[in-house]
Amino acid sequence: MYEHFFLCPYCNANISMLLDPSVSHQAYIEDCEVCCNPINIRYTVDDNELIGFEAESIEQ
Repeated sequence: MYEHFFLCPYCNANISMLLDPSVSHQAYIEDCEVCCNPINIRYTVDDNELIGFEAESIEQ
């Protein structure tokens, strides 16, 4: 596991998240720890290196 920082797409708060590099692709929804809005998280890891990360708002 390693720590990754990104900005919340709603409130622009700096968010810290632990990512698991043993899984090559992840996609899930997690609430912002500041504003509680749902964030669509997607990331890709290759050879234990983060090669793609997206944190987007959920379309309503």
